[in-house]
Amino acid sequence: MNLPDKVYALAFGAHPDDVELSCGATLLKIIDEGHRVAVCDLTHGEMGTHGTPETRRVEALQAREIMGYAARDILDLGDSELFYTQENLNDIIRIVRAYRPDVVFCNPPEERHPDHVKASRLVHDACFYAGLRRIETSLDGTPQLPHRPRHLLYYIQFRQLEPDIIVDVSSTFEHSRKGVTAFGSQFYRNDQNDEPVTLINRKEFLTGLEARAHSLGEQIGAKYGEGFLLAGTLAVHEFSTVFLPVP
Repeated sequence: MNLPDKVYALAFGAHPDDVELSCGATLLKIIDEGHRVAVCDLTHGEMGTHGTPETRRVEALQAREIMGYAARDILDLGDSELFYTQENLNDIIRIVRAYRPDVVFCNPPEERHPDHVKASRLVHDACFYAGLRRIETSLDGTPQLPHRPRHLLYYIQFRQLEPDIIVDVSSTFEHSRKGVTAFGSQFYRNDQNDEPVTLINRKEFLTGLEARAHSLGEQIGAKYGEGFLLAGTLAVHEFSTVFLPVP
């Protein structure tokens, strides 16, 4: 890896497609607002029922092009073996320090898939430890400086968690679907015939995602929304930039 440029937002996923399924439209909104976004998949998703690690890597890089991310890294921390080890923690710290994000997105702490829960804990802790100067890491032989992101947001996956904030993604949701469908090996296809049925390759799955986006949007008077849980307390420094006046 070459030394990357700083990004405003860095999104982690336990598996390729976690990010696109859960916060892709928000990432596109951030890009449209003029900021750089990077994504890091912690595993190749090699234990998934469909696709291969090679296929999923190709799909992940295609999604990067479709979505317009500044970069996408795919680590090899072990699908179904995403354990809390110092080695895994340091690998994530290295990514955080490399991109120096202001905002980090990651899997929620309460989830159906054990890897999502493990990823959430690892990323949460790595964001804190990345700010400690006595923890030493290097990238391509170059020592890294400490960096702690200002904000950590958990996106929502299978469990219908109550969000702390909802982002209006009406302008980017349709585009984000193209990023999702880049992972064609994972979702319903007319020619899948006798292939095993999984939670996400059912014909209804993507329809359900759209319904959730509609439901979240309805709560804020928008067509589509994406919800997030906050890892900490949101500080309001300029009141009217958060609580906008009526035009």
